[in-house]
Amino acid sequence: MATETLTSEPAYDLIILGASGFTGQYVLREALKFLSSPSSPSPLRSLAIAGRNPSKLKSTLQWAASPSQPPSIPILQADTSSPDSLLAIARQARLLISCVGPFRLHGRPVVSACCEAGTDYLDITGEPEFMERMEAEFHEKAADTGALVVSACGFDSIPAEFGMMFHCRKWGPPSVVSRIEAYVSLESNRRIVGNLGTYESAVLGVANAAKLQEFRRSRPRRPRPKIVGPPPPKGPLIEHKKDLGLWSVILPSADATVVRRTLTTINEHPHGLPGMDESPDFEETCKAFWPSIKPTYFGVKLGSKSIFGIFRAIVTGFFLGVFAKFSLGRSLLLKFPSFFSAGWFRQKGPSEEEVRNATFKMWFVGQGYSDEKLAPQPGKKPDKEIVTRVSGPEIGYVTTPITLIQCALIVLGQRGNLPKGGVYTAGAVFGPTDLQKRLEENGISFDFISTRNL
Repeated sequence: MATETLTSEPAYDLIILGASGFTGQYVLREALKFLSSPSSPSPLRSLAIAGRNPSKLKSTLQWAASPSQPPSIPILQADTSSPDSLLAIARQARLLISCVGPFRLHGRPVVSACCEAGTDYLDITGEPEFMERMEAEFHEKAADTGALVVSACGFDSIPAEFGMMFHCRKWGPPSVVSRIEAYVSLESNRRIVGNLGTYESAVLGVANAAKLQEFRRSRPRRPRPKIVGPPPPKGPLIEHKKDLGLWSVILPSADATVVRRTLTTINEHPHGLPGMDESPDFEETCKAFWPSIKPTYFGVKLGSKSIFGIFRAIVTGFFLGVFAKFSLGRSLLLKFPSFFSAGWFRQKGPSEEEVRNATFKMWFVGQGYSDEKLAPQPGKKPDKEIVTRVSGPEIGYVTTPITLIQCALIVLGQRGNLPKGGVYTAGAVFGPTDLQKRLEENGISFDFISTRNL
């Protein structure tokens, strides 16, 4: 291990910024699995970590490499309050991964540095306002410099995006999907403890909800995809989905907004985003892939096997909705997360045992038409239902590092097939790549469950 003096020459395939944070340490541990060696022909040949505190980063590297001796990974000093330090590390990397949240507070300078340097960028944010503001502010700059900027490459929102696309491909012609409802169920035989950064982002997101709506109204309206069939009816606050064994409530997560952004991009680019230097095989894959992804109404609900879990979610949402609107309330929410979230979030974060025992299931219940020609008929309701599922390990510290690092490996190893630059969603960029196959090889399952006539 060594603390590096920054240079202006690009020296590393990948730099992980914020590697000593709650999630960053697990991202580093996952990345070390794929650091190139004679026995593993990985595109990740060189890696560095960066942050404010070199001493803490050294300790994190020892933890991430345990029980083995830590490799000689360069440690770079950078701070989101210092644009010069961020630009310096961005110029040294082919790809920079940011784990520094809340992104509303710390994310913009990192994106700015990568766009200035022409460095590709991935992150784990689940904050819609941050993502949409970065797209509005930096898309043209990123396209000019060749920086590929892709947010939400963790649990927010890879399972939702790729689960939606996997589901769409189960509707073979002449059938067509009209609406998809995703039900997220977090399971464990231990206590489930969430990422404190996610909680803080949620507090700030609720506090700034009005600003997000104002920002959306200020932007030019993009053409909306034409979806077959009528919008789904508004359901009850609490739904008992008996066939899944779940009680559920609407989940105001980033997943639905990210999926809608992907579908809007596909609507604008029906044949997919053009790659810098696409291989002939990839061109053929794209031709087969994109026509199978149909625009659909998409929503997400939080599911629980017991109604108590749903009431706990409602109580947490109530506290956020009331207290996050004023400064003293936000201070209380952030000071006592365990109390206001009924134990879902705490200052210390989950233990290793709690992480190991947690899993998730995301069910995709799609309704549509057995024949697309039936959809325009007045009053014709969907007559077919398909259910699929994405499942995997704990969401914040296991699944997120898996999805993020597999996205990174695709950027490093298949860059020519990807867009030259710009700010996009993961689904729009990685949809036709082998990301789903990679996720399946690393513990995340995509399953067809059932089909029936309605």
